[in-house]
Amino acid sequence: MNRQSQYSSFQSRPSMEPTNVKPRQMSHLHSQLAQLQANLSDLESLVQVTAVQAEYMKRLGGLQGSLFMAAGRVFERDAVGEDRNMSDVLE
Repeated sequence: MNRQSQYSSFQSRPSMEPTNVKPRQMSHLHSQLAQLQANLSDLESLVQVTAVQAEYMKRLGGLQGSLFMAAGRVFERDAVGEDRNMSDVLE
């Protein structure tokens, strides 16, 4: 089979004619674009939720740090108080 006959047999297939390929490709591209738009919309809503959650995590971190600092002070006072009681007992 020579090149000309291969080319003509390729061109004679109805599913591969340029008039059929373009609309099909455009339809496929349109469906992919619609899916991309839906995914971007989902991503946007997830980013908004993440931003709100990040603010809550920041607050939670501040509260947790405050609790650790307060607990440290309480334990320091107890330790100092026990040291004073022990020195009173030993004297």
